[in-house]
Amino acid sequence: MPTPLILTEGGPAQTVALTGAECRALNALGIATVTPTLDDGLFDIVAARKVGAVAVGDRQIIVRTKITDLNRLLFMLGYARNPQIWRDEPIRVDAADELLPAVAEAFARLSGHAVEQGLLQGYRTITDALPVLRGRVLAGEQMSRHYGLPVPIAVQYDDFTADIAENQLLTMATLRLLTVPRISDPARRLLQRLRRTLGEVSVPPPGTPTPRWQPSRLNVRYHPALRLAEIVMAAESFEHRIGDVTVTGYMFDMWKIFEDFVTTALTESLNRLGWRCQPQAPLYLDEQRRVGMQPDLLCRYGDSRVAVVDAKYKAERPEGFPNADLYQMLAYCTVLGLPEGHLIYAKGNEEGAVHTVQRSGVTIHCRALDLGLDPAALLRQVDQLAVHMAKPGALEGGKE
Repeated sequence: MPTPLILTEGGPAQTVALTGAECRALNALGIATVTPTLDDGLFDIVAARKVGAVAVGDRQIIVRTKITDLNRLLFMLGYARNPQIWRDEPIRVDAADELLPAVAEAFARLSGHAVEQGLLQGYRTITDALPVLRGRVLAGEQMSRHYGLPVPIAVQYDDFTADIAENQLLTMATLRLLTVPRISDPARRLLQRLRRTLGEVSVPPPGTPTPRWQPSRLNVRYHPALRLAEIVMAAESFEHRIGDVTVTGYMFDMWKIFEDFVTTALTESLNRLGWRCQPQAPLYLDEQRRVGMQPDLLCRYGDSRVAVVDAKYKAERPEGFPNADLYQMLAYCTVLGLPEGHLIYAKGNEEGAVHTVQRSGVTIHCRALDLGLDPAALLRQVDQLAVHMAKPGALEGGKE
């Protein structure tokens, strides 16, 4: 088997020999950009906007995040899903070359501790057709689907069971991690033991939403494991064929991780200042309402003050355009009648700047968040950004 090809997000290209099928498969996945060189059979390959690991036939490609501390990435992933829980003591994973194998070991350990006292149980509402009466009869269902026959009886009842959202989420994460290559043998054994413990728990069909759970005093011992389970399920895991090549692996979209974190953290900060934020608010560029737009955040304070925010992991500079992000933000400000717009980047991909657009009265603020900061310092940086946006006397406007 060829030596794994290791790429780093934002790093230089590497020149490797690829077959035509491998080249097409990698470009289709979007985890790397592959371009031919002048030498026949050799290609330049560079990391794209995804991180993870894939196997394209016999070749393994690993794309590492430029965030060297995986715990920072774990924090960003988890915070966007449940900020309240992620304000607690963060989960720590040991340094590793890949995210999911590192998470696998922590997940196996924490989940084992969570279930060692027995599986959490709870009430679950079940709708079924039974030969005997249990719970309450669904009269409408009985008449429409069973034509009024005495049996089976359409019923709905509450069952005290281990087949609840928390255990379903742990089961789904366990099954996914068992398919991940390169996890350690001890972690794999722990995951296999965990799967046996969760044997009576059902697995939702493919394509259904991830089970939703609510933190409470009853499931507090599950919280760390559930936080990691949500991260595992956030990965785009796949196994399919592209052309003649079998492709397996998992990937995270870094732009999506960054966008989700910024919108969640900034919404929290602005809410504390009395603002209300709407993610992906629908707008239209034209009066005929044919060209839609969706800024990441549209924030309001009362009836007169409005702010618009877009999170961009990397600056977009298509050929022939100096910066498409600025044009996009100018369109938002024009439609909303705002004098200011805000673009938030990851530091290192784009630095801070202020652009005053000629003859428009619009100023676009570009700010960078330092993802190398520890979680508490990163959230303080978001708070400072929210305070600047919410300064009295700024951001007047708001026509749609």
